[in-house]
Order: sequence, then C-alpha cells, then structure tokens
Amino acid sequence: MSTSKDPVDAIIEQWAAVRPDLDTAAMEVFGRVFRLARAMGDRMEKAYARYGISRGEFDVLATLRRSDAPYTLSPRELSATLMLTTGGMTGRLDKLERAGLLRRSPDPHDRRGLQVTLTDEGLRLIDEAVGAGLDVQTAALSALDNEQAAQLAGLLRPLLAATAS
Repeated sequence: MSTSKDPVDAIIEQWAAVRPDLDTAAMEVFGRVFRLARAMGDRMEKAYARYGISRGEFDVLATLRRSDAPYTLSPRELSATLMLTTGGMTGRLDKLERAGLLRRSPDPHDRRGLQVTLTDEGLRLIDEAVGAGLDVQTAALSALDNEQAAQLAGLLRPLLAATAS
C-alpha cells in the first residue's frame, strides 16, 4: 500500500494546525470517498459516452437489463430503483426512446399505466457498455490486491447501510 501523501492528508494537516482539538478521522475517510466517487464518476461518464449515453441513461438501461427477459419495468419501478423523480425519469426515457434503445407501451394489466422495455439495440448496447464500465472499475481497483479489495468492500457495506436513507 502506498504511503505517499494525498490531498486529503494536506487538508487534515491544515485543520490540525488551526484546530488541533478536532478529531478529523471521519474527514479522512469521507474526503477520500468523495474524491474517489468524483474521479470514478468522471471516468465512468467517459466510458459510457463512447456508446452515446450518460451515466444516468446507463442506469436506466442497466436496471432494465437486470430485470431479465423481457427487460420490462414500469416507469414507477424504474424511478423507485434509481431514486429519481418521475420528471427526471421522463427526460431520460424520452432520450433513450428517441435513440431506439427502449420503447414505452401501454401496460396490459393497468389501462392507466405504461411499461418500459429494452429494444434489441438497447440490449446490445447495455451489454457492451456494462463491460466497458467494469473494465474502468477493474483498472482502478488494480491499485489494491484481491484481499484488500475484498476487505474494502466489506468495510464499506456496513458504512453504506448506516448512512443510506
């Protein structure tokens, strides 16, 4: 593991100089988590841009793909899974439908409802894009060995559970 200092160390040292009474242990963890999330978000955005989609659009397609054949969910189910407002979901669905990656159709079980289904092109694209995204994540994770990566995943799980709303 690297012992070189990073920007978070500099921030912690600055706080220690001006406020030695502060316990900055949480800042050390979350400062790195925030910076890592931002950096990886940017990398993921670039990986998905090659397929003409954003991270948010990837999330919609990936959610449909994970639902298994026939890759259909209601807009409400998509919104709940992705923690999006219905307005935010509508914009994503509009763009993806115009691109031919999904289609909306009446729900045969609810006259007032719609269902959203991946098209063949959407299925092909998401299967390629998820592989490209995993390649980016795997490359970044190569800074750790397998045991360290498993330990980190194990440590983050209860932290996420404790902070998720």
